[in-house]
Amino acid sequence: MNYNKKSVKDIDVKGKKILLRCDFNVPLDKNTGAITDDGRITSSLPTITYLLSRGAAVIVCSHLGRPDGQWNPKLSLKVAADRLSTLLGKPVIMSKDVIGEDAQRLSAALRPGEIMLLENLRFHKEEEKNDPAFAKALAGMADIFVDDAFGTAHRAHASTEGVSHYLPAVGGFLIDAELTQIGGALDSPKRPFIAILGGSKVSDKLGVIVNLLDKVDALLIGGGMAFTFIKACGGSIGKSICEDDKLDYTLDVLNKAKNRGVRILLPVDAVAADKFSNDAETLVVDSTAIPDGMMGLDIGPESAKTFADEIHKAGTVIWNGPMGVFEFPKFAEGTHTVAIALAKSNAISIVGGGDSAAAIRQYGLYDQITHVSTGGGATLEFLEGKELPGIACLLDK
Repeated sequence: MNYNKKSVKDIDVKGKKILLRCDFNVPLDKNTGAITDDGRITSSLPTITYLLSRGAAVIVCSHLGRPDGQWNPKLSLKVAADRLSTLLGKPVIMSKDVIGEDAQRLSAALRPGEIMLLENLRFHKEEEKNDPAFAKALAGMADIFVDDAFGTAHRAHASTEGVSHYLPAVGGFLIDAELTQIGGALDSPKRPFIAILGGSKVSDKLGVIVNLLDKVDALLIGGGMAFTFIKACGGSIGKSICEDDKLDYTLDVLNKAKNRGVRILLPVDAVAADKFSNDAETLVVDSTAIPDGMMGLDIGPESAKTFADEIHKAGTVIWNGPMGVFEFPKFAEGTHTVAIALAKSNAISIVGGGDSAAAIRQYGLYDQITHVSTGGGATLEFLEGKELPGIACLLDK
């Protein structure tokens, strides 16, 4: 995939109407409908304020939740419009529809320096189907398309890819940061380049592992997925999570790594328990000799120290996936140790969205990481080397 894409900094936006795709898919309180975490809105502010300050009229569009093509007042973006208005300190005009009469009227009247938000894109089934007529109607309200929603970049939807057939398309600051940081690490990393992969299943990271074997100097594997590797190597893992249908695959990965001179580090110890609960009694055991009836739920202290030492020696680190069940304090120390090491290291540090990003925020380390990805599935596909439709459609520099 070509990472060298134009951004808002490469175009003149003065007097233009901008269709800006943001990711306002914020979590809502089930009882009150209030926003519980406005991080996705605040992360869009640099692009929005840049466009407004340079005389553009901004038409923001986003999805919220999964309305499945049906109008659902509980998933209205009005709550996001109100929060954005507070953050910007200026009115955010909210349309009652997406491409209907109200949206068309309001967008036509929008002046430079003003901002409006369309209603939830996914109230229309045509959005996820990338319907050309729907995309054309969206594009018809604007002069330029700016995509700043990396979390949806792996989807070819009307608002992420379809509109680019009718408008010149560039990236916002969030997209630009993802391409610069992750793309730069994959293309020309400062070495040693190590990747730390965790999470529960090997199958979730198959493509990532294959792609990274050609790029990294070392691969550190933790989380539940490590036990599939350990069993494949002949270890006893008790009742730890394991994908038996991936045992041959993991052996193939280990052989490929050896042939390519890539070191793979597996946990040497584990924090084990007899049940999946924070109330369980724990025991630190050899990761290759977990007692029957027990399961590994975190990497052990020796493994955590080894992983931290590798991080401190690295030039570039990409981390995707927790080292254990970090939602439970008893099984969070491995993830916490890796996060602290990453924050303290001098390496270019990239955290690949999802649970890893949640851990970084939970530990208050966000500002000490070079780049925390705003994607989940998009980040994984990026690391796999796949072409992302929402990136491929942007103009090349």
